Amino acid sequence: MRDEEEIREQYEFLKEQLDSDEMNHEGVREMFTYYKRALGWTLEEEHI
Repeated sequence: MRDEEEIREQYEFLKEQLDSDEMNHEGVREMFTYYKRALGWTLEEEHI
């Protein structure tokens, strides 16, 4: 199981990748949006 810091680093990396100009294909953007949302829910549930 990965620790929270590692998950947060991966989340930030994915966010930067999504915001870069190379990642402007709508299907890829949508996929990352769902992935980011799922990661957010996971992190949120651990802190409730």
